[in-house]
Amino acid sequence: MRTPATPTAVEMDWAGWALFGLVATVALTATLISAQLAGLTRLDLPLVLGTVVTADPDRARVVGFFIHLCVGQGFALGYATAFALLHRATWWLGAVFGLLHVGIALTVILPLLPGVHPRMASPRAGPSSMAVLEPPGMFALNYGFQTPVVAVVVHVIYGIVLGLLLRTG
Repeated sequence: MRTPATPTAVEMDWAGWALFGLVATVALTATLISAQLAGLTRLDLPLVLGTVVTADPDRARVVGFFIHLCVGQGFALGYATAFALLHRATWWLGAVFGLLHVGIALTVILPLLPGVHPRMASPRAGPSSMAVLEPPGMFALNYGFQTPVVAVVVHVIYGIVLGLLLRTG
């Protein structure tokens, strides 16, 4: 007599997610800051995130860095879940997830940001606007024409790091 097949449990690499999510986020952030310092983009993600909670730019960068680490952990959890559901984690699959991730960030998340960010101008704000940050625009092109390329590179790096370091059950 045959027994009914039981579905295989999806095993998650919780320790790996916690550690390697931080590693991948630090790699993404360091590469993005390096690109900014090299003049390839004006996108300062820690500043953008930090000015949601404070107007002081120096404090905003510190707060924004930690906000970015938390957001990166959230995305790493999504990557780890997807790897576990697919029962594989590879560098190229991580790169594909990174492309999907950056596609959503550049076409949905960043263009919507002026609607909720208290210190960011909207594309329709006139000269009377008191906002201190300009809106990123579609593909974040307002922060430089190379910004989309930089964003793609750093998110693919993020995905590759997670694909290489995370293990599936």
